[in-house]
Amino acid sequence: MQYEIWPQRGMINRGNWAGLKRCMKKALAGERVTVGFLGGSITQGSLASTPQTCYAWLVFEWWKKKFPDAELIYENGGIGGTTSQFGVARVKDHILSRRPDFLLIEFAVNDENTEFFQETYEGLIRTVLKSENAPAVLLMNNARFDNGENAEEMHLGIARAYALPMVSMKSTIWPQIRDGRIPVKEVSPDGLHPNDAGHRLVAQVIVSFLEQVYSELGQEETPAFAAGELPAPVTANAYEDSVRYQNGNSTPLLQGFAADERPQKEFLDIFSNGFTASRLGDRITFRIFCTGIAVQYRKSVKQPTPIAKVVIDGKEDEAVILDGNFRETWGDCLHIDTVLYHGERKEHTVEITVVEAHENDAVPFYLVSVIGSC
Repeated sequence: MQYEIWPQRGMINRGNWAGLKRCMKKALAGERVTVGFLGGSITQGSLASTPQTCYAWLVFEWWKKKFPDAELIYENGGIGGTTSQFGVARVKDHILSRRPDFLLIEFAVNDENTEFFQETYEGLIRTVLKSENAPAVLLMNNARFDNGENAEEMHLGIARAYALPMVSMKSTIWPQIRDGRIPVKEVSPDGLHPNDAGHRLVAQVIVSFLEQVYSELGQEETPAFAAGELPAPVTANAYEDSVRYQNGNSTPLLQGFAADERPQKEFLDIFSNGFTASRLGDRITFRIFCTGIAVQYRKSVKQPTPIAKVVIDGKEDEAVILDGNFRETWGDCLHIDTVLYHGERKEHTVEITVVEAHENDAVPFYLVSVIGSC
């Protein structure tokens, strides 16, 4: 079924097109161009019937049709249920290591519309822009299809500060759903994730913008910033340099916890390279130089599961409980808890201890990583 939307209203920030034009000219010359995507479950392709009906692949198809002589490579870095806080910590390994020439970034429905996520989003954007490959960046905001909510207000502030183009589903698809011209169930069974029809609409908005850039390839555009230079941060910018500490790049003190030595099949094998614990009192201790700390662990639908607590610098009265039992039913969740925010810049002690275990635990407590940010 064909739905009428307003893709021309999608561009909510024009930004600077010099990078996009450079990338398209490279493709026109028949060179190798890597087209990358980074985001959450929608980018990964949740509820699309096949990987080839996801919006990311449909956008890649536009590149293939528009530049038939180019050697085009597709890299999808979407991981369901994740925010830009995790994105900034993983972007180097999961997508920048693939040296993308074009990178679409989307976290608008997983991030909350708060200053915290504006800061993590800015950290992600700065990490991408200062990377050696310096890809052309397009920012995209999905919106919930049941109520139109997203983090657009906070993300848009970053787009403007860095002169980056941004397109939005809140100004294109959502008004048609809100006004009843598109029945929400026909494009999103759960009100959040698009089905094949919804993915086509998302891709239509993005492609409409790319066509506009392509139509102006003959018009020269000077980059907004000199090579290697970025504007002053909009936020406190404590997340630009974030590191995930797992069993392959850290040596924590293990007192009952055990390293998961199973090889990681791919980055979507998210419960790997971590540490497991099953007994009451099992403990693991990290020492990390940072100003911010987050703990990633598995919340499982297989229950009961052990429960742990995390204590920073011995401050027991500020302990945070890490409950491995997931209250939803859709599957195990890669959960992240922020346990230190804008702390002192120094080496911090991170102690995680199992405080509740059961004889009939279905799975062990799984610590995926500790993320340190400065």
